[in-house]
Amino acid sequence: MDIGTFLQNKKTYLAYNNYRKHIFSELTPQDSEIILYMLPWMLCINDPDIPGYIPDLETPMLIYGINADPKIPKRELGFRNLLKISKPLSIEATPSASLQIHGLYTIGSIGTISQTSGSDCDIWICIDKKDFSGNRFQQLIQKTNLIKDWLDIHVNIPVYFFICDVKDIRLSNFGNVDHESAGSTQKNTLKEEFYRTAIMIAGKIPLWWLCFENGNDIDYSGFLSQYSGGDFGGDDCLDLGPIDAVEKEEYFGAALWQFNKALTNPLKSITKMLLLEMLLLSPKHELLCHQFRSLILKQEKDPFLIDPSMFTMATILKFNQEMNNDTFDFIKKCFYLRFEFKLYLKMTMKEIIGKEIFKRHPISRTEIEQLNTYNIWPLHEQIQLGQKVFDLLVNIYKRVSMIDKGVVSSVNPQDMNIIGRKLSACLEKKPNKISIFHRPARTINIPNLTFTLDSQKVWTVATKGSPSIISSPDIVYCLAYLIWNGIYKSGLVKMMPNATSVTLQEINSLGTRIMEIFGVHDVSSIDFDYYLEPEKVIKMLIVVSFEGHTQSKDVNDLCVIYKNHWGELFVSRFNDPVKFREFVQEKVEIFRQTETYYYIQRNSLYYEKIIERTKTIVTHIFSVTIKE
Repeated sequence: MDIGTFLQNKKTYLAYNNYRKHIFSELTPQDSEIILYMLPWMLCINDPDIPGYIPDLETPMLIYGINADPKIPKRELGFRNLLKISKPLSIEATPSASLQIHGLYTIGSIGTISQTSGSDCDIWICIDKKDFSGNRFQQLIQKTNLIKDWLDIHVNIPVYFFICDVKDIRLSNFGNVDHESAGSTQKNTLKEEFYRTAIMIAGKIPLWWLCFENGNDIDYSGFLSQYSGGDFGGDDCLDLGPIDAVEKEEYFGAALWQFNKALTNPLKSITKMLLLEMLLLSPKHELLCHQFRSLILKQEKDPFLIDPSMFTMATILKFNQEMNNDTFDFIKKCFYLRFEFKLYLKMTMKEIIGKEIFKRHPISRTEIEQLNTYNIWPLHEQIQLGQKVFDLLVNIYKRVSMIDKGVVSSVNPQDMNIIGRKLSACLEKKPNKISIFHRPARTINIPNLTFTLDSQKVWTVATKGSPSIISSPDIVYCLAYLIWNGIYKSGLVKMMPNATSVTLQEINSLGTRIMEIFGVHDVSSIDFDYYLEPEKVIKMLIVVSFEGHTQSKDVNDLCVIYKNHWGELFVSRFNDPVKFREFVQEKVEIFRQTETYYYIQRNSLYYEKIIERTKTIVTHIFSVTIKE
């Protein structure tokens, strides 16, 4: 490659990168200012008044080229004002002979049209780990953790840091799975996403982005030799390695990981699952990051495709346009909701760019107006949508799985066990287990709920004019279901008159207790290591005679709510302590470390006696059974 082409590529890339920063700034003006400019500033200054201060810092840290970036020094006064610092502090005072951070880069939806109110910001901090030997690496981790603590308070977007060794990125080595890392389930697919979606916050330009010449195939290793030999001058680019192909087995691992992510936000996973299926069905297809780089560096005049999310969405829709009409129409609607478009209601940059894709793949105005009101849809309609989205994801996953059944072996067995058990904890039906409905997105409408007891002694919880949400002979089961699925609020609950002693006050009192002990289902909060351990129950609430008469001394009606450390909640009912003992005996191993709580109606005339009697019975059952 000649130096003229190289310099033109660099100029075009930097202009594109600034465009992405502009999108980020328009979508979230205050948060973007902190993430794009204040964050690098905090990383490079070590002072007690600045978040990230390390008292015994061995060597200062400096992001490559940050001193030459005029955008940060001119904002320093604003940073100091935000932190209420009166003394002069400048990034220019950081010694040039500091530990070098090669670059800060976002990956994912940030700064694209797919960025929404629920997006988080994943940031790669790229270093050469051999430069951060011994305590220096731990101090970098400490500094980033302290800065994250401050960002968690002052920025609305959740920010996650990933400290990446440039050698590992070149080898597509991203470790094992945890809450955010895809580990062995994604290697080159994650690298491909990085090249396609990254914003360079500060530091060096990814060299791969400049390895392009229109009409010619450029060999990356030869191009790297030219660059390393000084043919192009300067050292402001970072070699993170090429990406020429993704093996079929990796697409399967990536699909498995996305299916796992879909448990908490199905709409967000639709795009990636469809993308992975498309790539798996056409393995010789040029990688999307290559297509996108070509589009940007050739400066073709199709402005809405400059956005990587729009480019990806357009590619997926074009690939799937011959499929069943109903399914294709539903996919378009999923994209519309996922990206949070509001056509005909407002005209931000999101709508200006997004409307182009719906010219090519139309949705009727009536349907768009209905989608625009998603936030006020009745709960049962949102649940129906969530189930339909999840069913689509299941079908995609099944199709991907059938393409090559032998590909699973390439995924780390431990990672397979973790994800498999996590999927089982959420999806597998087990006796007395509280099922989870699939939310299309993180937030749903919580309606007014009415408890009704019918002539068959079955409790039903429903909303006005809607199908029942849950029915069971056991009111405690109904209440646990509502709470575990996150649709219970005490102020929105009513009860029809009935012959039991249960009052609305008691329902809310027990509901508060269940919430305090077990919380709401959140599979993302479960430590991944737990899925490698045998099941164990960690909390148990024993509800005594909840529907019984307030003057009764009976303890023969026990409703037991218990939660295991895999995030599954169960409700079992026993009409005899002997039955409860038999239940414990069957599952003795999983109950060894259980925290036990008790509940009885507050208006019971024999409250203290029943509580003490129940504790004595339960303690005896556990002590005898576990010793056995």
